[in-house]
Amino acid sequence: MPHYQLDHLDQLEAEAIFVLRETAAQFQNAALLFSGGKDSIVMAHLAAKAFWPAKIPFPLLHIDTGHNFEETIAYRDAFAGKLGARLVVGSVQDSIDKGRVKEEKGPHASRNALQSVTLLDTVEEHKFTACLGGGRRDEEKARAKERFFSHRDDFGQWDPKNQRPELWNLFNGRHHPGEHFRVFPLSNFTEMDIWMYLRREEIDLPSLYFAHERDVFARNGSLLAVSEHITMLDTEKPERKTVRFRTIGDVTCTGAVESKAATLDEVIAEVAAARQTERGTRADDKRSETAMEDRKKEGYF
Repeated sequence: MPHYQLDHLDQLEAEAIFVLRETAAQFQNAALLFSGGKDSIVMAHLAAKAFWPAKIPFPLLHIDTGHNFEETIAYRDAFAGKLGARLVVGSVQDSIDKGRVKEEKGPHASRNALQSVTLLDTVEEHKFTACLGGGRRDEEKARAKERFFSHRDDFGQWDPKNQRPELWNLFNGRHHPGEHFRVFPLSNFTEMDIWMYLRREEIDLPSLYFAHERDVFARNGSLLAVSEHITMLDTEKPERKTVRFRTIGDVTCTGAVESKAATLDEVIAEVAAARQTERGTRADDKRSETAMEDRKKEGYF
């Protein structure tokens, strides 16, 4: 009799594919939120597996702050083309031009929080009833409260105290007109699981994740990239360092870490020994103790 045993990555993959297929079954118009980061890359890869040989039934939805890393945008376009997926882009700059949001000023200004309005406007414009996100429960305490199927009211807002129960693998996607769901197939992955899965599946990643030389400056314990989108203080001086990024977001709030990890094996070894959390270099999470939960209640990813 052949021996058949699933390892933990097989089990996580099977769970995520089940959630992806359940989303396609319960929602007529879903989109896959795609930031160009490792989690959304894994989710799109799993979606391709879940519906192969057909194309994935969800468009990739990217909310472009206009302050993204150039490498992220180049990777996004190439990845969508390789996958044969339709790409929908919501522009924060358009939201600013329409007066929907007001751009922050000063040396600590960021468009990161402004994405919520652009995301909700794009969801409403395209009548998406579900948005698949790459959030994981180990990532941040507010994300640990999310269910696989997470309800959003007709204002796009999230109430963590008013979530629907999920018994075993029974998901309730019923919603009223105007409401939508956020769906998190990778909920039970950890950061290490993501890296190990990327290695196992031999998935290409943006070059930002690997060690490279970049001009950076220190601010509040983070190394921020020198960019035309960030105003440096008189006391801040640029330095040329060898760095990489553990998360990828808006250039104004995504910090780098000094690193020599140039391969996936070296990244995995570095993450295993790291004492700092994955989002420990994100300036947007440092604005307050409840920064992520506050943003999520307003409609953030």
